[in-house]
Amino acid sequence: MSEPLSTRTKLTWVAILYFAEGFPFGLLFDAFPVYFRTHGVSLADIGLISLAGLPWTLKFLWAPAVDVWGKRRTWIVICQGLLALDLGLFLLLEPAQSSAALWVFLIALAVFSATQDIAIDAYTIELLDEDEMGPANGVRVSTYRVALICAGGVFVALAGLIGWRFAFAAAAALLAGSALLSSQAPETALTQSPQENWTAVVEHAIIGPLQGFWQRPGVVYVMLFVLTFKLGDMALGPMVRPFWVDRHFTPLQIGAIPGTIGVVSTIAGALLGGKLTKSWGLFRALWVLGIAQAASNLAYATAAALPPSSSLMYSASVIESFCGGLGTSPFLAFLMSICDKTQAATQYALLSALFGLTRSLSGAFSGLVTQHVGYAAYFTATFFLAWPAFALLPWVKDWIHETRESEAPQPGQRAAD
Repeated sequence: MSEPLSTRTKLTWVAILYFAEGFPFGLLFDAFPVYFRTHGVSLADIGLISLAGLPWTLKFLWAPAVDVWGKRRTWIVICQGLLALDLGLFLLLEPAQSSAALWVFLIALAVFSATQDIAIDAYTIELLDEDEMGPANGVRVSTYRVALICAGGVFVALAGLIGWRFAFAAAAALLAGSALLSSQAPETALTQSPQENWTAVVEHAIIGPLQGFWQRPGVVYVMLFVLTFKLGDMALGPMVRPFWVDRHFTPLQIGAIPGTIGVVSTIAGALLGGKLTKSWGLFRALWVLGIAQAASNLAYATAAALPPSSSLMYSASVIESFCGGLGTSPFLAFLMSICDKTQAATQYALLSALFGLTRSLSGAFSGLVTQHVGYAAYFTATFFLAWPAFALLPWVKDWIHETRESEAPQPGQRAAD
């Protein structure tokens, strides 16, 4: 029997895998809006990129396949290889050419990335013990954001220096290397048992996981909470990079400020959010850090309403990013805590689909609305979109199992820190 993995080793692999998970997501939602806006694409069309991200919302439809067939690691490696190939094929396209091929490659990128997300999320839930999930969430959010620095920061800045085609080639090489590294990830203890027929697959991997949620009291309130907690953030996001382009910042500047400094601020917020969640408990953290997350959207509203100012733009990026990280940590901890380990892929994918749906729908309309009302009015509206989630928190409380710092394992016990 192999020796149990140490917490440090587990957290290292969580970091590696969540970098690989965040990078293609960052390309689609952070880099491509800059790419298209710098080539004169309209805000309405840029907003429609969010619809290319629908596979992240619909991934629960094929999540049972990851639960039932093959190994998590195999799914991860294959998807990363296909992502590298997809970006390589993207080199064949002319910049900003709105063609069928462009949309095929964008949707393929989203499908492969969403599928690896299913496998990585389930792998992580299986890999971790319950007392390791809090600190692991800080690590996963942080490394995910480091990936966003590389996708929305380094990649965009690199494109400003050497051109978009060479930047795409570098991104494809990075994902190919990630596939090789992921092939060395340790196996988890849980394995999927083969199913004899499709009826058994449906019963085991779809009906069972869904019943695990729907038989619990208050499930409708919880699902609505998951749907709305990040709504304000997700509605804001698609228009942030075009706003920077329209304020006449270069790709190099956008890569350096919102793409790098802003993401570093999110990492700092996520780490602090993880610590505060452990100290305060989930319920209080969702309240306080969620309010900070919502209010931070007003920083961009202020920057848009006042005359152009570099200092205002820099401040807005740091404030919104930091508070977004604060709110993300307790939210992810909540999602992981309500999943059954044996049905992790399907249940977590269902939860991800709910809050991902808000990203796709609000993003699709974001450009059209912004074109009509302007950046300042739209950014202000996103602040109010965040508030329905707080009305649902009293009903969500019964699903929360609190473990505060005072109740955490003491030195000498198995602990995450």
